[in-house]
Amino acid sequence: MKKAFAPATVANVACGFDVLGLAIEAPGDIVTAELAEDDTPGTPGKIALEVEGDARLPREPERNTASVAAQTFLDRYAPDASVRLKLEKGLPLASGMGSSAASAVAAVVAVNDLLAVGATLDDLLNCALEGERVASGTAHADNAAACLYGGFVLVRGAAPALDVVRLPVPKGLSVALVRPHLELSTRDSRTLLGNEVRLQNAVTQWGNLGGLVAALFREDWDLMTRSLVDVIAEPIRSSQVPGFADVKRAALETGALGCSLSGSGPAMFALCRNLETAEAVSQVMASAFADTADLETDVHVSPVSKQGARPEVESCAS
Repeated sequence: MKKAFAPATVANVACGFDVLGLAIEAPGDIVTAELAEDDTPGTPGKIALEVEGDARLPREPERNTASVAAQTFLDRYAPDASVRLKLEKGLPLASGMGSSAASAVAAVVAVNDLLAVGATLDDLLNCALEGERVASGTAHADNAAACLYGGFVLVRGAAPALDVVRLPVPKGLSVALVRPHLELSTRDSRTLLGNEVRLQNAVTQWGNLGGLVAALFREDWDLMTRSLVDVIAEPIRSSQVPGFADVKRAALETGALGCSLSGSGPAMFALCRNLETAEAVSQVMASAFADTADLETDVHVSPVSKQGARPEVESCAS
């Protein structure tokens, strides 16, 4: 029996739609994998699934991101194995915190460890992305790559020919992640964006993305602040989050380097120079949600976690 933990993530990070992501320390999902014995259900080469958590989570192996990712792994690397999975869901659904990615990543890490296949991180990522495809309709890698590799990552290309570039994390860089108690489907949020982008917006976004990457390498806080601007997704998606403008304003006025939607939302993130600032920013963000939109929130404050998903760690989901 092997167990793996996979953390929550922030995707897009304002200016990097579908190509930037970062990991935080907690919360996350836990998956336990064990070989199916002769007297337990399970067909060779197949996954059996048990789920603890939200009753709306798919229990059918062909519909759950964890089991789809694990099944892809078996098909590619261990077609004769029969594995039972137990998913302990620590992340809320449709939250903008990389929930589907965490389930998929934890599953492939646990199964890889159980079967001692020795698959590379790139191999694991490509399997996990099949779970993401089930969840959102596309194999976008920003959440899954950050969840698996940890730290701050840039994704270039498309599955299966992906380059995952680990970006430097300046000392102290921390995240305030605040989730209002409402849900937004990633699949639905993607349809709002359409398929075309104005050239001027694209040019602006490319500049912001390049600026943010440069700022991380140079530890240039001012450049980071100027670059953490999204002119493509945020103007459209933010209308789905009550109180968005007030929450963002409160974060910036309290010292955040930048603030935007985490993934497709409704969670919002703020990057900060240090953990102390992130703590203060998280509180004003939560207060703004309560005051302007009458929404309760969950608050998470963490350094950008250089460690991503890992096997046999039971205490990380607290």
